Amino acid sequence: MTSTLTVDEAAIRETFAEHEEGMRLRDPARIVARYAPDVVTATLAPPLRNSPADARDVESLAGWMAGFEGPITLEYRDLAVVVSGEVAFAHGLARLAAVPVGYPEGFSMWMRTTVGLEKRDGRWLVTHAHDSVPFHMDGSFLAATDLEP
Repeated sequence: MTSTLTVDEAAIRETFAEHEEGMRLRDPARIVARYAPDVVTATLAPPLRNSPADARDVESLAGWMAGFEGPITLEYRDLAVVVSGEVAFAHGLARLAAVPVGYPEGFSMWMRTTVGLEKRDGRWLVTHAHDSVPFHMDGSFLAATDLEP
């Protein structure tokens, strides 16, 4: 079965491709350019949520990227995109892989991602982004970073 993407769906998927490319190129400005001025994010790192100013802070994102050697890979998979007028959301899985500075080996982990978008001035912008990793409910409460799709 084949499906044809609408223009809006294709544009939204391109925002995810821009995020992947921004990570690969270590270009925080490229990542932040996808965000609406009032974006709120909930990333894997604390705090529980980032204010618009924090989420759009290119310098802070560059500092985070500097904590890794070599490439930073972000890969989206199984994205479902729903569009209704000027509002859309997407959800799926994302794989993050990198080598932390000072560590002999890198990591690769899958997470869940949900993104809300609004079409503003003809352009789809991320207004809410939430990434999460499940945790083990066995009393250890350790993040389940070993899960794979």
